[in-house]
Amino acid sequence: MADQVSSDAVLRLFADGSTVVLQGLHRLWPPLIEFADQLAADLGHPTQVNAYVTPPSSRGFSPHYDVHDVFVLQVAGEKHWTIHEPVLTDPLRTQPWTDRAAAVAAAAEHAPVIDAVLRPGDALYLPRGYLHSATALGAISAHLTVGIHSVTRWAAAESALDLVRVLAAEDPELRRSLPLGVDLADPAAVADDVAAVVTALKGWLDHVDPAEVADRLRSRTWAQVRPEPVAPLAQATAAAALSPDTVLRLRRRLRCRLREAVEGRVTLVAGRRSLELPAETRPAVAGLLAAGELKVADLPGLDAADQLTLARRLVTESIATVPGATAEDDGGRERAPGNGS
Repeated sequence: MADQVSSDAVLRLFADGSTVVLQGLHRLWPPLIEFADQLAADLGHPTQVNAYVTPPSSRGFSPHYDVHDVFVLQVAGEKHWTIHEPVLTDPLRTQPWTDRAAAVAAAAEHAPVIDAVLRPGDALYLPRGYLHSATALGAISAHLTVGIHSVTRWAAAESALDLVRVLAAEDPELRRSLPLGVDLADPAAVADDVAAVVTALKGWLDHVDPAEVADRLRSRTWAQVRPEPVAPLAQATAAAALSPDTVLRLRRRLRCRLREAVEGRVTLVAGRRSLELPAETRPAVAGLLAAGELKVADLPGLDAADQLTLARRLVTESIATVPGATAEDDGGRERAPGNGS
């Protein structure tokens, strides 16, 4: 396996002043998994947690900015932070600091807005775009960065444009081929076609339903929150052996929303997916969503046979899990997401 960390190389690089970066701890360490998930639920914006361990008298990164908000939580040692005003307010993910490296370097020469030392227990808030750099002082420094990936109006614009693309693909005029022999290097050769496209797209924007845009934005945002992994073989076995006394538990960290029944069906939105269910299952699904955990026999509004049918569907669709049916039952331990998993 060629992608494994070389511990002796880490030691050598750390001794030479390199910072150790532990990425994605919000998916790897249970306390931070729960913390980041609850924070994301409270804020309505996805979160991530990384750790940075810097040797004494070393600086992890040159002045730069992040495209997401950051809370710095100092864990060990001391670190001297220098913060400068943004060169670009509220940068998007497509606007990294490396695109403005010269402006960032020049701005970092000015007087900082914050010049402070963080000690264990201290916290620092950095809105996206603010320039920052930090140097460890007399001992090894360790801090967590809690990144808040803000859902922006631009994300809503992207969702609207995605929807326009779907709608406009139904327009036969927009599907027409350009003339044979067209010279794409000559803007005048395609000017009329481009103008027609722009006019048509403006018209299609008027057909966009804001509710559909909001739903696409919700889907994109929820997709960034990874629910707890399931043990496929163990859960499949448990689904086949369900009984009225089996306990169902809503899958942790799975964002769910139950929509009103329409034409005899009810929609359960779970992450990026939508599950269509009979309308009569609505009280049972709503009960599970509210309680988080119920016995099959306690699913309200259904007879025993329908309770088992619904429970089996929810487990096989990975909406609910059967506690105790774990990866050990699959013949191995559950592994965290990442390289080699």
